Amino acid sequence: MRLGDLSGIAITFVVLAVTLSVGSTILDSIQEGNVAASYAANATTEGLMSLSTLADWLPTLATIVAAAVVIGVISFFYTRT
Repeated sequence: MRLGDLSGIAITFVVLAVTLSVGSTILDSIQEGNVAASYAANATTEGLMSLSTLADWLPTLATIVAAAVVIGVISFFYTRT
């Protein structure tokens, strides 16, 4: 891992968070216009539950990304000497 790769990791995490947020907003607005217990309503409900489950992992993923950045910076400066 190079120091330049760390920015890509951080950007990927931000894009994931934004995608989950926008996807949830879109599914929520689609769900409001559906008839209850229809196929479309069930599909959007399942989609919202899936996005919610994935969003629950964001704090864990943030910890992993932060640890990768710290380890990358430490290893970069450790190998330069």
